[in-house]
Amino acid sequence: MRAVVWFLLLFAVAVVTAATLGTNDGLVSIYWGSWRLDASLNLFLLVLVASCFVLVTAIHAVNSLTGLPQRARQWRVARRDRTAQAALRDALAQYFGGRYTRAQTAAQRALAIQADTPDLAQDNEFTVLGHLLAAGSAHRMQDRARRDDQLKRALELTRNSAAARPAEEGARLLAAEWALDDRDASRALGLLAELPPGVARRTHALRLKLQATRLGQQPQEALKTARLLAKHQGFSKVAALGLLRSLASESLATAYDIDQLRRIWLQFDSADRRDPCVAAHAAARAAELGAPEEARAWLRPFWDRLDELSLDDRAALAQGLIAALPGIGPDWLPRLEAAAQAYPREPAIAHGVGSALAERRLWGKARLLLEAAADDATLDTESRRHAWLTLARMAEEESDATRAAQCYEAAARLG
Repeated sequence: MRAVVWFLLLFAVAVVTAATLGTNDGLVSIYWGSWRLDASLNLFLLVLVASCFVLVTAIHAVNSLTGLPQRARQWRVARRDRTAQAALRDALAQYFGGRYTRAQTAAQRALAIQADTPDLAQDNEFTVLGHLLAAGSAHRMQDRARRDDQLKRALELTRNSAAARPAEEGARLLAAEWALDDRDASRALGLLAELPPGVARRTHALRLKLQATRLGQQPQEALKTARLLAKHQGFSKVAALGLLRSLASESLATAYDIDQLRRIWLQFDSADRRDPCVAAHAAARAAELGAPEEARAWLRPFWDRLDELSLDDRAALAQGLIAALPGIGPDWLPRLEAAAQAYPREPAIAHGVGSALAERRLWGKARLLLEAAADDATLDTESRRHAWLTLARMAEEESDATRAAQCYEAAARLG
């Protein structure tokens, strides 16, 4: 098809040429002193076009000849650039392959080629990447002095060159990650604090901050960071829930008096205070610090809506109530009886309600619930042991030494 089109174009050109140049009536006369040259118009036009073509060709030939050294220099620079790029790619491949000595050697070779070529020395982004690869390889080989030196050079280049500025974020994130590997939480937090706000909110930066705050034993800050990560979907829902509860428990464990515990509780996010497991841990800690009444006050809203909670949440609330039993008042009896009636097959509820009734010296109802909990193999061993020990103390109060001994023996068998 292409050949047919070319033939058609050729025929069209032939027709136009014949129509235009077919009549040779024009005459061109050229005078030079006493000389006169007459030529047909068609010949003059052909000579003019040929002369222009020859002139342009000659100019191009002269330019090519005079520009040959420049092109040779550009070719040499391009060849060295390709060699440097190949060395950098080789360093990257060796780094990912775990050959850190080779990676460092390749990165240094790439930097040496660039330094020996003035035309390539202005590519600061290339230089920064080379230094970062060399620093990363040195870090993997535990050569901290060389790592810090390479990192310092990379950061200096990023500050002095706008083209290399985007690499600064990566350099600081890598430096923070290496500080965490060195177990230096304060240095990692300092490097993360120097990041621009937009970079600091990225998922990777938040993960590093979470690790640094946990390493630095700052559970409150770690909890805030973990909640930000959960909002950015940095974890699955199940993992995020477990992590947030764990960090909240760590924060509560740092309180050494009830006033400090109250401050930590009020600093929690509203979502944390609405979490039954977090509230149960807070209540247990408050009871340990001598404030069982306040502990029960934190648990009361959850016990009023047990039907909205999961099985695990109800079990956690039962454990929290057991820790806060001293001084429990009669106002709790209606909700305790309602819970026992609503969840007769849940051993954790039976254990919690039975323990509360035993605290109120309502031993008849308490005994039935505690025996059911103690005999239920699905309940954890510690809770079953606690149920048997409570039954033993009740038997001692009733002067039933045989029953008390049986209960102590059952508790001992649990290990």
